[in-house]
Amino acid sequence: MTPDLHVIIPAGGAGTRLWPLSRRARPKFLLDLTGSGRTLLQATIDRLSPRAASMTIVTGAAHRDAVAAQLPEFAGARSDRELVIEPSGRDSMPAIGLATAIVRERHGADALVGSFAADHVIARPDLFLEAVDAACAAARRGYVTTIGITPTEASTAYGYIHAGEALEAEGTPPVPAGESGTRGEPRARAVSEFVEKPDAATARRYVADGYLWNAGMFVMRAGVLMGHLERLHPALAAGLTRIARSWDTPSRDRELARTWPTLTAIAIDHAIAEPVAAHGGVAVAPADLDLGWTDLGDFDALAELAGPGAEGAAVRVGAPGTAVFDGGSGQTVALVGVEDLVVVTTPDAVLVTRRSAAQDVKKVVDRLVQAGSAGLV
Repeated sequence: MTPDLHVIIPAGGAGTRLWPLSRRARPKFLLDLTGSGRTLLQATIDRLSPRAASMTIVTGAAHRDAVAAQLPEFAGARSDRELVIEPSGRDSMPAIGLATAIVRERHGADALVGSFAADHVIARPDLFLEAVDAACAAARRGYVTTIGITPTEASTAYGYIHAGEALEAEGTPPVPAGESGTRGEPRARAVSEFVEKPDAATARRYVADGYLWNAGMFVMRAGVLMGHLERLHPALAAGLTRIARSWDTPSRDRELARTWPTLTAIAIDHAIAEPVAAHGGVAVAPADLDLGWTDLGDFDALAELAGPGAEGAAVRVGAPGTAVFDGGSGQTVALVGVEDLVVVTTPDAVLVTRRSAAQDVKKVVDRLVQAGSAGLV
């Protein structure tokens, strides 16, 4: 198979639910949290390389040097491995949109683009590529296509996708941008709606009704994405197009500095996925149940991945379900008569939380900032 997918990897955020391991200056995508010897970003590049005609990492200036050090091929002059630096964070739509607009300028409107997060873990890359292939097949027909994760539990930590009827067999013409679609690849399904993170009772109902987790991965033709953007957010599309047309010229930096601050800050889910799904233009390729996907959204998820004992040095006496993570402190942690706790040690901070409260760790970061201790985050 000749690689024909232009891969886009937005690499931003601070991973505040994994504080104090993840910090603003060194967020989770730059860390090896699985003990594989590869950071989450490097592992993302590894598993997508077999399908990638080109790869673009979009990140902030604060992470430029770290990304280049981990992936030196993105710091050179290779046109198929590029590092795009955002002047400031504008959420996911401008980041993905700029990379897409550059691909359209270089390779045409029919070029396939795919956006994949930099900080996910996938146990079975082979099954992941099967889902990517199914998403590409639907995308070639004009759908904005996402990869849906089969839920392993009724989690309240993820948004959900309501998948509808299976799309018709391949061989029919593409669906133009902005029009309703009923054609596509047999494995893909039409998306009825995207729904936000639910409460526990709603999550149980969603899982029983066959909803999928929304992992924020999207595949589409470059012209389809930009066409929807031109229709729904014309000023944003015009600004991205101006920057992209200057990208391979001496005026790149000037146009980027002038136009980027004027762009609307909005997530791709709200800008494109939700409104286009309402008109039948979004498809989902369900991933295999054995995929082994996690976005490592909190320490409970990391403890599940690492297993008992995790990575830190620990002595346990009657301490079931506990996990210890050492972020460079070298301390030995003793756990006696407690259960379902996570302990994280770093040279400047210690975190202790119940695994059931792991989603609330981000509130610690908020309070540190409010208290004037931003240097700790």
